[in-house]
Amino acid sequence: MLPDLKVSVGPLKLKNPVVLASGTFSPELGRYFRPARVGGVVTKSVTLEPRAGNLPPRLVETTAGVINSIGLENPGLKIFCREYLPWLQKQKTTRIVSIAGETAKEFKQIASVLDRKKGIDALELNISCPNIAKGGLTIGVSGTATKEVVRKVRRATRRPLIVKLSPNVTDIVKIARSAVAGGADIISLVNTFRALAVNWRTGQPLLGNVTGGLSGPAIKPMALWLVARVAQAVEVPVMGIGGIMTAEDVLEFMAVGARAVQIGTATLVDPAAPVKIVKDLEKLLAREKIRSITKR
Repeated sequence: MLPDLKVSVGPLKLKNPVVLASGTFSPELGRYFRPARVGGVVTKSVTLEPRAGNLPPRLVETTAGVINSIGLENPGLKIFCREYLPWLQKQKTTRIVSIAGETAKEFKQIASVLDRKKGIDALELNISCPNIAKGGLTIGVSGTATKEVVRKVRRATRRPLIVKLSPNVTDIVKIARSAVAGGADIISLVNTFRALAVNWRTGQPLLGNVTGGLSGPAIKPMALWLVARVAQAVEVPVMGIGGIMTAEDVLEFMAVGARAVQIGTATLVDPAAPVKIVKDLEKLLAREKIRSITKR
């Protein structure tokens, strides 16, 4: 008998704790595994209007990680609802739509539209993207702005709200508490760490946007520390994000208080990594004679 991997993350009930992170999940991954095999999926962030994204190059590999500067490229809310949402609605897993905006009003507008759509289990508010000039970190570094955005979205939707936090702040606990005060049901963290890569011969940055966000195994110890701090400080459940590549990584985040995790960079290395991690979790718990991942 296989171990029970089911977890509860606030109002969300997941078949296992592995969720695909925003920006790294797309229908193309269906060639490698069925989304129904994982606990949930988070769409690429949707904005009110289309965004072309940042100038290329947008991705550079570094030691134990990658720096991205995509810039929230997406077709905008109308096209998302018309062309992408019908596919998402058919997936037999927890479906989370990530939304982003430059102002609290934009976040609210997007949430209001999506609240009328079927097949969405939760919204994740991306207030932490380091690669855009407006919105993103300009909201996520301020407790006041965070609370305002979450409060306005809370009034616009009945769905569970996940708020994704940035590590690029002075006091992440303060921001987390502000999100909860605004009405967040779940906190997810962390987004990428602001980073720079250069060509030493020319002295020029390797990214078209100069800086970007670092993800991958290099950030895992720092992400673990921040997840532990927030999990101890807020009353709502936490999803851990940051350099998760193996089943052991998942259990480390759960050991410090995360109820589930989001996996991103691992899918860039191996598109089938999320399902492999789920299988490895089953094998690892069975070997340790652990019947339930929540009752270790």
